[in-house]
Amino acid sequence: MNRRTVLRTATALGAAGITTGIPTHTAAAQAATTASASTAGRRSPLRVQVVLFQGVEELDLAAPYEVLAASDHFTDRDVDVRYVALDGPRTITAAFGTQLRADHRWAPEKADLLIVPGGGYARREDPGVWAEIRRGTLPRALAAAQRPGLTLAALCTGVMLLSAAGVTRGRPCTTHHRAQSDLVEQGGVLKKARVVDDGDLVTAGGVTSGLDLALWLVRRELGVDAALGLESMLEYEARGTVWTS
Repeated sequence: MNRRTVLRTATALGAAGITTGIPTHTAAAQAATTASASTAGRRSPLRVQVVLFQGVEELDLAAPYEVLAASDHFTDRDVDVRYVALDGPRTITAAFGTQLRADHRWAPEKADLLIVPGGGYARREDPGVWAEIRRGTLPRALAAAQRPGLTLAALCTGVMLLSAAGVTRGRPCTTHHRAQSDLVEQGGVLKKARVVDDGDLVTAGGVTSGLDLALWLVRRELGVDAALGLESMLEYEARGTVWTS
């Protein structure tokens, strides 16, 4: 049984017991029954994986992770958010030196959303997107990850990893403004929007657009109320236009 569901239901029915004279033990029993029914009818968890690689941008990875992880407080659907690395559980050094631990193995077959941050695109000799494109392993893995039921999402220059994988060719997309010409040259159909939703491919612009990408994904997958609750908690209102197909 989902603990959050029990607590929410018990609180509501407890209040009802106070106002209507229902005995406390009766209210508790009703809470357990209602929570069990809710658990039985609840959809499967929303499974989110955020991809880490050497040189990834700190804000690129943190904003989607925090927004989607916090969305668990604003929906009855469980949300499971994980950092994953292609080479298995490992420590990653991000663009500005932050040490991060990816504790989960690469498993896009067990994800509903696979989010690719950017980082290091301006420094071609340093760890980051360019290094991963040259190595080729991550783009190939992203190309192979495509399947029905999985949404590939990327922000900033993480979109260029999807471009290297051939995912954006012929499809509406966007990226950091300094990489847009490269995206077009590689076959992407550029849309001048903060977030571009083309169904199983969702892309977003520069660094801070990770917030907007994640809020849009929450709205799409979990509903408007969840997105509004997050905006209030974060004290941030979603910016810019979302282009949808």
